[in-house]
Amino acid sequence: MASSLVLKYFKSVVCFMSAGRRFHSDQPSNKPAEKKTKSGSKAASSSKSSTDGVSVVYTRWLMKSEPESRIEKGVDVKFGLEDLKKEPDQTACWDGVRNYQARNFLRDQMKVGHLAFFYHSNTKVPGIAGIIKITKEGYVDHTQFDKKDPHYDSSSTKDNPRWFMVDVKYICDTKRFISLAELKGLYQKHAQSGGPLKNLALFTRARLSVQPVTEEEFDFILGLEDKPAA
Repeated sequence: MASSLVLKYFKSVVCFMSAGRRFHSDQPSNKPAEKKTKSGSKAASSSKSSTDGVSVVYTRWLMKSEPESRIEKGVDVKFGLEDLKKEPDQTACWDGVRNYQARNFLRDQMKVGHLAFFYHSNTKVPGIAGIIKITKEGYVDHTQFDKKDPHYDSSSTKDNPRWFMVDVKYICDTKRFISLAELKGLYQKHAQSGGPLKNLALFTRARLSVQPVTEEEFDFILGLEDKPAA
């Protein structure tokens, strides 16, 4: 269900194809920080969420990752867009998510072919760096069982796993970096005027490292790359 703007965009960036891997930063209560992962390919299905009793279908997402080194339990959890590009087939599993709502998005709603913004978080200038595609739907996150991994969860078992991940593939860099500050200014303006970003989850559900994005929001944000930074 790609919009004409997205189709036009992908025609213009087809020559950019390269790929990569994982990591983000939801901070749920009393849970280890989250992380990300990898990819595959196929046609997009739709996924549903409920907002105030109304069913909402999502095929677009925003996924946060840390592009700068940060050592957690002796492991560097850095994973930026450039790291994803270096992965085999520029594909990686999006592991380490330890927030239940974000987990549910990964496990239940993300479908092969869905697109996502790759968002750099926990850095001096956070923001959107590129676009990735879901290539494998939710499956068990192996890091929850690894005692040496920063995202190990002693309460999770292989018979009853708690955490899930998807695979993602690099599609392209955005033509320019779209900063959190720019998006915040637009969100505040749209919240008053009723513009496309008035309910953007980046601000209404800020702590989630995996967030749903409507097609209207996705297309509007994508259109910013052809305009000077606000």
